[in-house]
Amino acid sequence: MKLSRISTYPVKSLPVTDHAARNIGALGVEGDRRWAILYPTGAVATRRELPELARIAVVETNDGILISHDGDHIDVTRPQGEKTTAFVFSNRIEGVEDAGNLAASFLSCALGREVRLVYFPNAPLRPVNTAYSITPHFTGFADGYPILITTKASLAALNVAAGQAFEMRRFRANLVIEGDIAPWVEDTWRRIRIGSTILRIVKPCERCVMTTQDPDTGVQTDRHEPLATLGKLHRSARGRIIFGQNAVVEQTGTVVLGDCVEVLEDGPSNLL
Repeated sequence: MKLSRISTYPVKSLPVTDHAARNIGALGVEGDRRWAILYPTGAVATRRELPELARIAVVETNDGILISHDGDHIDVTRPQGEKTTAFVFSNRIEGVEDAGNLAASFLSCALGREVRLVYFPNAPLRPVNTAYSITPHFTGFADGYPILITTKASLAALNVAAGQAFEMRRFRANLVIEGDIAPWVEDTWRRIRIGSTILRIVKPCERCVMTTQDPDTGVQTDRHEPLATLGKLHRSARGRIIFGQNAVVEQTGTVVLGDCVEVLEDGPSNLL
């Protein structure tokens, strides 16, 4: 097996950035989901309820990000100022940093509603759920865990069953693995090594309405697919629709496209 894709999402729910190599730290792939857009309540905006986010482009810069929308753009430097509170689902995150009024105004105009941009600093502000990770680990603005892993074999099985060619981009993974492997074998992995990094698989990834959206526009291409087919093909014992596996970082390091993927520990499917 080898690593075939390395992806980050600099601003949560905004478009993907792909990399040839990337450092992996305690909070996941370097630069992944370190920024987020907040509603006035402090809740993090996502494409689940705001598909227009797909049409806002973002590029990392040396000291922050460049955000673009409809031909206009704004440079945003990493803030070091006012602290605020954000909510990812029911998780309350204290100490994220507000990016200022200019960024807030730009994004509010682009989205047609009042929002603010915030940055997640290099600090262990948000622990992952200890029901799944028995040792302390932390994440940024990801839904729940610092790394999401998928395999091309599982996507191929889904596409055959659905009779359509869904892109892996719909599933917003960080690391994509390919090789002569069976579909869904990732459900049996417990610890894997990629490059100099060791990851522990902790929880299957439950899928949502974002998989039904065109990654470039946010437009829903089908009310049901690929969730309907995936629901018939790959559910957990609790009935959750699953694609991919969440992981925490046991050993930080660097990953490079083409790196060998070694399974250090496996077991029964964690969907059972």
